[in-house]
Amino acid sequence: SVGGVTFGIIAALSQGAKRGLFSNEAGMGSTPHAHAMANVKNPHEQGVVAIVAVFVDTFVVVTITALVSIITLYVGDGALAQGMYEGIDKTNMAQIAFGKLFGTNGGAMFVAICLLFFAFSTIISWNLFAKLNVEYLFGKKAVPVFMVIALCFIFAGSLLSNDLVWELADMFNQLMVLPNAIALIALGGAVSMCAKTRGEKCEITKKEDAQAE
Repeated sequence: SVGGVTFGIIAALSQGAKRGLFSNEAGMGSTPHAHAMANVKNPHEQGVVAIVAVFVDTFVVVTITALVSIITLYVGDGALAQGMYEGIDKTNMAQIAFGKLFGTNGGAMFVAICLLFFAFSTIISWNLFAKLNVEYLFGKKAVPVFMVIALCFIFAGSLLSNDLVWELADMFNQLMVLPNAIALIALGGAVSMCAKTRGEKCEITKKEDAQAE
């Protein structure tokens, strides 16, 4: 029993971390591309904006979705509370939960519209970030080749099974997290100084100014 509970907690934490990366991308290394392009006086100001985005995404949007799922599926006469697990998995849980509130068709339509906007904006932004990386590493001539490969992956992702797509995405996200985590640790002191002084003393900014001069 203890082993089962421990395994369940580890699995829940692991799944939460995986989906959290898709939700707010904090610490993953993708959103810095967008924040680096912002026109601000110092990095601290944009860092605050980044933190607010994570808060809104995780503590508002994700929490609301989780509460709806728990209230409609896990308590009272909810399907999972009654032990009815057939037909419910991680890919359609939110749809079933909102369907209990808005009706089967209404819930499916609500989740589909949300996914349309979330997925479409994610595809555009992530492809832009990847394009910037490819252009920096290999030059502008490599961008058309990358765009063709990216379109092929997007098309393939729409045809493959949900479980395989999620596993592949988790694997590639992990590969991106590892080097970014090393960079975060290396820059921890500079970022801490910048945050404590509200951008008045930023070692990163000073180094960049010195290089520019």
